[in-house]
Amino acid sequence: MTFQKDLEKYEIKALRELVDFKDQRVLEVGCGEGRLTWEYAWSAKQVTGIDPDSDAVRVANYDMPADLRTTTTFACASSLHLPFPHETFDIALLSWSL
Repeated sequence: MTFQKDLEKYEIKALRELVDFKDQRVLEVGCGEGRLTWEYAWSAKQVTGIDPDSDAVRVANYDMPADLRTTTTFACASSLHLPFPHETFDIALLSWSL
């Protein structure tokens, strides 16, 4: 698969038209290296990104802006077996993960 960049940021613009992230607890399934996470995490109350690729999660943790370290976490996990209690999140986000 060829990696594509969204230089015009159409993806986050569309998401912001559909979802208000302000003060929401967000689960991002398939977060990868945090490409999309950094676009909305500033306004969310709390963000948890999961991805089965441990290398991608490691990069996301390494690249995380210092201002987001108290509200954003990444974990190596599968969406088939979510390691969270029910009703932990207000929003579940899945983008480019299929």
